[in-house]
Amino acid sequence: MRQAMDPSFLIILALAFGAMWLMTSRTRKQQRAAADFRANLEVGQEVMTGSGLYGTVVEVEDDVITLESTPGNRTRWIRAAIAKVVEPPVAGTTDDEAELAEGEATVEGDRVIAVPDDLSTMPATREDEDPDKK
Repeated sequence: MRQAMDPSFLIILALAFGAMWLMTSRTRKQQRAAADFRANLEVGQEVMTGSGLYGTVVEVEDDVITLESTPGNRTRWIRAAIAKVVEPPVAGTTDDEAELAEGEATVEGDRVIAVPDDLSTMPATREDEDPDKK
């Protein structure tokens, strides 16, 4: 005699197959997107490598990308080592950031704390703290 196959087993098998297909299609889509951006790298773009090095693309030749991390410091990387394109920071400052740029204040929470640029605004030292007198 032959036993009939249990329909719950088929449902579980179909769900497992569906989950595997969804996971692999998502991975393929991510890999395709990464390959597309690597294929379209251009001179002047800011990028980050898989190991965390930030640099500017200065030369693209076949499968080798030359990055400049600091002026005059160039390194060569294989195209697959480039992890992502880094967007430049957005320009624009608030009033607190403008004060920080001048070196006159530091923001701590909601308070602005004055920080002197040099020692000319600091009070003179007390005489009893003079290290030469003992």
